Amino acid sequence: MTVGTAAAGAPPRHVSPSRASLPSRHGSPLNPQSSRPMSVKSSCATTSATKIHLANLDRVLLKPSPPQPTFQPEIDLKQHSDNQRSGAGERGGMMMNPFNLASLFPDLFRKQAADEIMSPPSLTRLQRLLSDSSRSSPKNFIAANWRQIHGVTGWSGLLDPLDENLRRELVRYGDFVQAAYHAFHSLPSPVFPAASPSSRHRHLILPDRFYRPTKSLFATSSLDLPDWAQPAAPQWLTQRSSWIGYVAVCDNDREVRRMGRRDVTIVLRGTATCLEWAENLRTALVPVDSEADAAVEVGQRGVPKVACGFRSLHKTAGEHVPSLATAVVDEVRRLMEVYEGEELSITVTGHSLGAALALLVADELSTCAPHVPPISVVSFGGPRVGNRAFAERLKRRGVNVLRVVNDKDVVTMVPSAAGLPHLSEEYVHVGSELRVDNRDSPYLRPDAGPACCHDLEAYLHLVDGFMGTGFGFRSDAKRSLVRLLELQRPNIKKVYLSGAQAIRLNPVDVRRPVQSKDQACLASPSV
Repeated sequence: MTVGTAAAGAPPRHVSPSRASLPSRHGSPLNPQSSRPMSVKSSCATTSATKIHLANLDRVLLKPSPPQPTFQPEIDLKQHSDNQRSGAGERGGMMMNPFNLASLFPDLFRKQAADEIMSPPSLTRLQRLLSDSSRSSPKNFIAANWRQIHGVTGWSGLLDPLDENLRRELVRYGDFVQAAYHAFHSLPSPVFPAASPSSRHRHLILPDRFYRPTKSLFATSSLDLPDWAQPAAPQWLTQRSSWIGYVAVCDNDREVRRMGRRDVTIVLRGTATCLEWAENLRTALVPVDSEADAAVEVGQRGVPKVACGFRSLHKTAGEHVPSLATAVVDEVRRLMEVYEGEELSITVTGHSLGAALALLVADELSTCAPHVPPISVVSFGGPRVGNRAFAERLKRRGVNVLRVVNDKDVVTMVPSAAGLPHLSEEYVHVGSELRVDNRDSPYLRPDAGPACCHDLEAYLHLVDGFMGTGFGFRSDAKRSLVRLLELQRPNIKKVYLSGAQAIRLNPVDVRRPVQSKDQACLASPSV
């Protein structure tokens, strides 16, 4: 029996309906071994179906389409910066601006921007920024160049673009000042070491576990509040002596090796009481030193002078506490004896009023001992403090000053001869400057008010995202937005407020003391 006869005589094999409905594998465009001829019509149909099938697979697998190469002409940094600040990218700015579509269809463009920000990846990033991460940020080994980061060369080459190690140091010192604000507002009533030694450090929680506080600092006003005003305000608002900061020292050997020295930090908060506000308004320039000491400074440079109110808070002693100047000098001398023979550095940091007092403290420390460690000042939102002779004296004494300035912060522009025509001498700023701008942040409104421009948390947010002039905001900035959202909600773009509501952010009570694992705690500085 032949093969053909056997095939013809065999009973038909049962085929399931599902398999019968499938196309034959022979002649499939996905089977290159097939030799069965196909008609042109069936080939086109099958190819079209295959393309659709592959496209559906791409969608399921979320496979992004390859970018199309485009030619983009060179643009200058200023135009690039303007495009970023206006919310438009380089490509969008060059391709859409000639047609001015944004002005013709503003609602459409706003909706597209909102949809992009409210996309799942963006909401995931926003949720990460709105949650306080307990993981530590990476720290680089800076022992070899700590003097440059500390300002021995005036921070030349480190500010624009901003060095990542310097950025981390600046944010860390700013967090020390935030800790001073939290400690003061958690316990504003007067607590003096003589009356309550166990409470002399108040509710102070340092953001860096490698540092420990060693002494509380108090500032005393030489003014008295009128009797008629005292019953109308809480005692902490009217008291002459107030807790204004602390001294801390790096107390971890591993961290000391990483930084290349043991760092002593003096931290000073900004204005909080009525008498401190009153001292801020006393802008008459007075000699820093007594008449005998001032006579030594007289020469071609003139007499170093500072604002009367700042000098008062620095030099006046209280009933139960020494003056700020005396307390800092005594504590630094003590720490120099404790760590004699070690490499030390002194960093004075402060915000607003604390930034002004930081210059006076650094000037005092520069001559407090025969061999004083290197001194630097890191100030945030500080006003002008003294005349040109005072600025030259700080430079001559080797005090390195870095002022972090928000472009629209009014406090950094006063006092000035334009606003105070009665001044016989002109106020000048001291040291180097790092200038940041609210318009560089993707989260803050470009027209943010004066309170936001002077807010310390806004400063730290901007420093953490600053890369350099014309480079835009750092895309991988990790600083938590919790404090910024709570303290500056009216100055945050509405689309991000909607994003915060979309992920159901729990509000933070900024009035209660901050605990170590509290959501209101600041995230560790990032590099």
